[in-house]
Amino acid sequence: MRAMKDSGIPWIEEIPENWNVFNIRHLFSFGKGLPITKENLKEKGVSVISYGQIHSKLNKGTSIIPELIRYVDDSYLTSNPESLTKKGDFIFADTSEDVLGCGNCVYIDKEITLFAGYHTIILRNKAKECSKYLAYLFSTDAWRKQIRERVTGVKLFSVSQKILRETSIILPPFVEQERIADYLDAECARIDAVMEQTRASIEEYKKLKQSVITQAVTKGIRPNRPMKDSGIDWIGQIPEEWEIVPFRHVLQERNEKNNPVKTKERLSLSIDLGVTLYAEKTTNLDRFKEDFEQYKIAHVGDLVMNSMNMIVGATGVSSYHGCVSPAYYTFYDTLDDHVTAKYCEYIFRSKTMLRVLYSLGKGIYAIVRGDDRVNTCRLKVSREDLRNIALPMPSVCEQREIVRFLQDKLSEIDMVIAKKEQFLSEMESYKKSLIFEYVTGKKEVASI
Repeated sequence: MRAMKDSGIPWIEEIPENWNVFNIRHLFSFGKGLPITKENLKEKGVSVISYGQIHSKLNKGTSIIPELIRYVDDSYLTSNPESLTKKGDFIFADTSEDVLGCGNCVYIDKEITLFAGYHTIILRNKAKECSKYLAYLFSTDAWRKQIRERVTGVKLFSVSQKILRETSIILPPFVEQERIADYLDAECARIDAVMEQTRASIEEYKKLKQSVITQAVTKGIRPNRPMKDSGIDWIGQIPEEWEIVPFRHVLQERNEKNNPVKTKERLSLSIDLGVTLYAEKTTNLDRFKEDFEQYKIAHVGDLVMNSMNMIVGATGVSSYHGCVSPAYYTFYDTLDDHVTAKYCEYIFRSKTMLRVLYSLGKGIYAIVRGDDRVNTCRLKVSREDLRNIALPMPSVCEQREIVRFLQDKLSEIDMVIAKKEQFLSEMESYKKSLIFEYVTGKKEVASI
């Protein structure tokens, strides 16, 4: 058991007896990133990392990876050399959209000509300390608590140089700093590899869900049956007794408007659409009174589509009656008793149908590239195109069979995915705990 002492700072409490506490300004000088915007970025040139890349999920904070690099014109080498970094420096984001992101940074772990970009603060190493150890320390919630308690803001939180200068750090002897950093490099790499394999497995199970849905709604679930050509490319062959029916003959749009409010409370209509129509229960209906007439009634069993995001599977079946929806949500009910809305929902969740909807969509669809582009979906399928889409339609009895099969099968897959996601959460917590225990001296790396 190593000898411990009181650190004198509340976020860390006791530290090993031969460790010391410093104000961060004793080890670093401070600088500013380039005074640029996204518009100044180039396809090639001098490397730069801005706050968007610092907040990227890809950034672990302990090394530079190629995915974080962007580029600016070579002219900045002459006009703004003070914004260049060197090995051992840190680049902190000076703003964050949430408190948890306050303290996000990237460690310059190699010799590279690299600028700190927009909305960043440079911490320049002026001591012969192991900055890699500090990179792990900076990643802990305990250390970041100093920053989070000082930042101000509502939707955007500002991390100033003043706030960073007032933080404290703890340092073991230099040899132990290196030993801790090397140990955490190896252990975190092992943990990250396991987590990456788990994420890949989750993606495979999500693909399996899509395949199961597509197979069921285009080929059925009954084995060894005669098939026929559907005449529709995206559907291919279907069981011989199935029909191909246009959307307009299966579902009709519900156009009724909402009646005057008769209740003091409106329930949230949360259908697995990727969004929530109302995210809360509310009695404050005054905020809707100006545009309340644009909202529509949802009935139990309605097929609900987000007409602006339909190509990403924004479709579900309502479990509520009397809830309201913004105008860009469209409700459909079945035309007769020979069609079930739930079966239709599965059709629109199949991967082949999603491709059809994507091909018909008109508008804007922004592809995410790193953190420089927003994932914006504004592709809208017109009502006429939607009405003409052909749907594979078995008997209502078989539709219900397929729905029961898919509910059971997808539930099994979802349980597997949930367990894997829980494992990911536990591994992430374990990794954080491991880092905290070693960078604060609660655990000791054995010397060789």
